[in-house]
Amino acid sequence: MALTRKQWNNVIIVACVFMVAVLTFMDNKTNNVPSDAQLLFDDNAPLSQLQLNGIWLHKQASQWECDTTVLNCDEWAKAWQTIRVSPLTAAPETTDNPQELVIQIADIRDAQLWIYFPNEGALKSPAGNWYLVPPSLRAKLQPILDAKPAA
Repeated sequence: MALTRKQWNNVIIVACVFMVAVLTFMDNKTNNVPSDAQLLFDDNAPLSQLQLNGIWLHKQASQWECDTTVLNCDEWAKAWQTIRVSPLTAAPETTDNPQELVIQIADIRDAQLWIYFPNEGALKSPAGNWYLVPPSLRAKLQPILDAKPAA
């Protein structure tokens, strides 16, 4: 049974509407931050320095300064200042290479060594606690190091 041109057009329209609905649903689910997500840094314990795999970020007075290779310093600083995490009850399965994250909180002398798994969005604290970064916040936590378009 062959379809007429009108029937093919109807099939294409239905497929397009279905695809838009699926993409809208996925966008709504990934852009929302979970209700149990909490700020990692607040007014009582603000971020003052950060080092992610040797690339640093530092707050000097009220201005953020970054490593000379970072092109998005202000956005990167804001992403880390306002990061929200959800506590995990068990360690997640991680498949990617971890990144060392050294965090310095204002008014605390010692730096903290965290482990960050960027693909899974998992953070491991120095005390061994695990936290999950929502998918919508993960991309901004990585610095932009070059302006070349992705291949």
